[in-house]
Amino acid sequence: MKIEYQNWYSYRLSRMMEFKIYGHAGKCLIVFPSSGGRFFEYEDFKMIEALSWFIECGFIRVVTLDSIDSETWLNQDRSATDKARHHNAYDRYIVEELIPFIKQNCDYEGKFLATGCSMGAYHAANIFFRHPDVFDSLIALSGIYDARFHVGEALGDFDVYTNSPVDYLKNMRDHWTLEQYRQNSIIIACGQGDFEEECLRNTRHLQQVLSDKAVPAWIDLWGSDVHHDWVWWRQMMPYYLGKLKEQNRL
Repeated sequence: MKIEYQNWYSYRLSRMMEFKIYGHAGKCLIVFPSSGGRFFEYEDFKMIEALSWFIECGFIRVVTLDSIDSETWLNQDRSATDKARHHNAYDRYIVEELIPFIKQNCDYEGKFLATGCSMGAYHAANIFFRHPDVFDSLIALSGIYDARFHVGEALGDFDVYTNSPVDYLKNMRDHWTLEQYRQNSIIIACGQGDFEEECLRNTRHLQQVLSDKAVPAWIDLWGSDVHHDWVWWRQMMPYYLGKLKEQNRL
């Protein structure tokens, strides 16, 4: 398997950022780590191993990112506004720095698939819905999609509001954006076991919001034995990639 390590100084974030690329061809997956995680988390938790067949056969390239959660949503010393504004800089780093680099480095011209587990699922969903010109596929596993989870009732701040998918999607009126969503692949999954209660509630909430907007999405709720844990996400991810492959979406 081809593996490439990269790092550079991000001017949007004023810090060094690291990531890895796995694979030689195929649809590019942007992988967000779980809360406070690093770019090597996906490999450490054997997710790359779980996806190795797709990677080695050239169906996907996997790009694993660093997070800055400890500087944004998880930083209890910052105001809600500061958290959201710094997260917006992270969003710009990905869309304005990372994505152009990947396109050039990998000679890739297509749109991207966003994915992640737990807090990574929030990041994946948020960037997918904010940038339908860049992303056409989403696989979000066991996520929370409401910014209130991190900032309380600070939705009056515009920067916070635009990072709360259940809120800005509820009020979405832009026809072009909604049509993009309707043509895209949206997979949102969650277990019903230990430590999934809040994720399950959020998944159902997001399901209702998308349904109200006539946006098709596969909302897949696994059983009561399926816990908030990597052992289950390692089963979910290749399963959903297999379904996308069957639909010629990879």
